[in-house]
Amino acid sequence: MTSGHAPSPRIPSFASRLLAWYDRHARALPWRIPPNSGRVPNPYYIWMAEVMLQQTTVAAVAGYFQRFTQSWPSVSDLAAADDADVMAAWAGLGYYARARNLLACARVVADQYDGQFPSSEAELRALPGVGDYTAAAVAAIAFGQRAVVVDANIERVMARYRWIETPLPAAKKLIRAALAPLVPEARTGDFAQAMMDLGAGICTIRRPACGICPLMQDCAVVGRADIESVPVKPAKKAKPHRHGLAYWIEDDQHIWLVTRPTKGMLGGMRALPGGAWGDDRLGSNSGVSVDHSFTHFDLTLTLVERGVDVLDAPHATDFGVDGNGAADLQDGQWWPISTLDDAGLPTLYRKLVDQKRRRDEGRTKPKG
Repeated sequence: MTSGHAPSPRIPSFASRLLAWYDRHARALPWRIPPNSGRVPNPYYIWMAEVMLQQTTVAAVAGYFQRFTQSWPSVSDLAAADDADVMAAWAGLGYYARARNLLACARVVADQYDGQFPSSEAELRALPGVGDYTAAAVAAIAFGQRAVVVDANIERVMARYRWIETPLPAAKKLIRAALAPLVPEARTGDFAQAMMDLGAGICTIRRPACGICPLMQDCAVVGRADIESVPVKPAKKAKPHRHGLAYWIEDDQHIWLVTRPTKGMLGGMRALPGGAWGDDRLGSNSGVSVDHSFTHFDLTLTLVERGVDVLDAPHATDFGVDGNGAADLQDGQWWPISTLDDAGLPTLYRKLVDQKRRRDEGRTKPKG
């Protein structure tokens, strides 16, 4: 006896639908091997890209990746690089602890692994600056290991696909558990990158393109008007606002720069010297200041022009490197103002220098 209802057509597996879509729509990225190209991924490229992409967009990373791999074509080349050169090359990309970890990791791989990245997720995780996500991504993409890769894009895809309403970060465990059984045994690197691309181009934060999504057939959000509410993010806490000074000390068309302490904000970067960052609003004799946002606080940095005699002051450390820990103001270098763009100043200081330039140019323009 039959029920009179035709059986539901079998939906192809999650992985097969996703990979078929990826084969047609994979993003072309400088560190990525196109699907079905037969080429072997370069673990050094994959690792570097994943470190750079932490909390940073693909558009911002692409140029830095190409410059780094041209300057240091292998992990051994990077390991032998001068710290100051690497930090200067990283300037503007932000989250500067990543650059310090990049060097530390490269040196471990060069010294302890003969310049070859380990292939297992556990060994990768033990390297400096390599956390759970980066270890899983490199293991899957560079070495084809079956690893559960979860970045912000993949979190969004899975939270919606399974309709996980638990707020982040508690939802991370649920998302990982939901994704784990869907990861295929083969093409694990392509699978991970396909999930990233799906989140970046289809299952976007705003106005996701559900109508062309390869997972639409059995996605839990189909027909829901509140799709953008998932994943649920915790309420943002108000950030404190701090104030600081930066000193412009000029002599014979050169500017005095210091190197910030290795540990702390913008560690190891060249910068203008300055006082501590605090809660009190500070004055200026230059009329130049900029606002900058860090992860945990906002900052207004104000420029103060000082005479070269300050370098000979008995208490020059009072004008040391701002932020976490002081540095002797006398421990610096004169840098030609004409080539200041090559000093590798962090974005905060470049903004301040650019503001001063605009102010000075405005003063020298003839009126009328």
